[in-house]
Amino acid sequence: MAMKLDNLMKQARQMQSKMMQIQENLAHETVEAAVGGGMVSAKFTGQGDIVSINIDPEVINPEDKEMLEDLVVSAVNEGLKKSRELMSERMGSVTGALGAMGMGF
Repeated sequence: MAMKLDNLMKQARQMQSKMMQIQENLAHETVEAAVGGGMVSAKFTGQGDIVSINIDPEVINPEDKEMLEDLVVSAVNEGLKKSRELMSERMGSVTGALGAMGMGF
């Protein structure tokens, strides 16, 4: 019984190490979302940090500020979604192994 527990603890430490490595790698991966036919785009790291927002000058109209605000919000939300999906995909191999071990969260 002690051997199984030791083995389980070893596997848990290995998985924790893998998860930390994936988190570090996600900081260097990026996703991008573009809306309005590419008029506004947002780039994020795989950890969900915003890297940049690009706004095409053609969409900047002081008389239609709300449209630009809506496009920025849409681009940011879509970028966050893609960032979460990337993180979920990368973490899936580790979290799937936890479930197989009966340790699912």
